[in-house]
Amino acid sequence: MNISIIAHDGKKPEMVAFLLNNKKLLDTVNLFATGTTGGHVEKANLKVTKLLSGPHGGDAQIAAMAAEGKMDAVIFFRDPLAKHPHEPDVQMLMRICDVHNIPLATNPATAEAVLKGLLE
Repeated sequence: MNISIIAHDGKKPEMVAFLLNNKKLLDTVNLFATGTTGGHVEKANLKVTKLLSGPHGGDAQIAAMAAEGKMDAVIFFRDPLAKHPHEPDVQMLMRICDVHNIPLATNPATAEAVLKGLLE
């Protein structure tokens, strides 16, 4: 199972905490992350495949994997209260998930439900 993880800057600690809290569920999962998020995840001693950072094309790389049927779910902890220069890429990723029926979680409660639904 391949799951992508992305977190806006203000949500990166929340993403790491979420992953650590669900480490047992994630033992059988291949995690992919945008570059900066992946760096935070690596520091927590979790295995992850890092792609480019979001603003440099990482969101687009994940969207391409989703469109090609190579992604089973996307967890994207977005910061809805901040502006992001790569917002068009974020919208594109969300659209691709909808078009290809890829589960997309944008907050910890939904992410936990998606993980449990896919992995338990």
